[in-house]
Amino acid sequence: MTTQESALLLIDLQNDFFSGGRLAVPNAEQIVTPICLLVSAAIKANLPIFASRDWHPKDSVQFTENGGPWPTHCIAGSHGAQFYESLRLPENTVVINKGVSSNSHGYSAFETSAEDGHCLADELSLRGTRSIYVGGLATDYCVLHTVLDAMRLGFHAVLLTDASAAVENTEGDSDKALAQMRTAGARFENSRQVLGQFARVP
Repeated sequence: MTTQESALLLIDLQNDFFSGGRLAVPNAEQIVTPICLLVSAAIKANLPIFASRDWHPKDSVQFTENGGPWPTHCIAGSHGAQFYESLRLPENTVVINKGVSSNSHGYSAFETSAEDGHCLADELSLRGTRSIYVGGLATDYCVLHTVLDAMRLGFHAVLLTDASAAVENTEGDSDKALAQMRTAGARFENSRQVLGQFARVP
């Protein structure tokens, strides 16, 4: 697999999932540095960058007040739904909004569409992408479901191990998610390995 056929896919790096947010993920801040390095390397290598974000309506089934499992978070257009301030994404980043309808959980970036209306799988295929490097929040939910859907749809998926963090709502959730992704055929690599690969793109 050549890196020219690759893309970087960042999952839900939004204010509400960082410290002070409505659904803060433990250790989320620790993945910002490797992600920023990966973004810079992808830009230099001219690789496409995709970024998903929860973009929920107030009556989302995700929220406890509506009978769901999670506190209210990432309301469409709110400060909490914006990308984390320390993250610098290029203007040509393809933004994927998910969980946009009241009855959608939107765990996977493949469940919904980009701002131009195309689904993520179509956006990747249009660019000749076969392999996606996936990092972000959270390992045991949206990253997990995105990686599994990528494999199911025929893409090669690489989990960025030091550029992802888990909610660990129940002890052991992270380990279970990692096992599921490994069993599905995903590769595991850290940012240092991937930076080297991106640097070798002609």
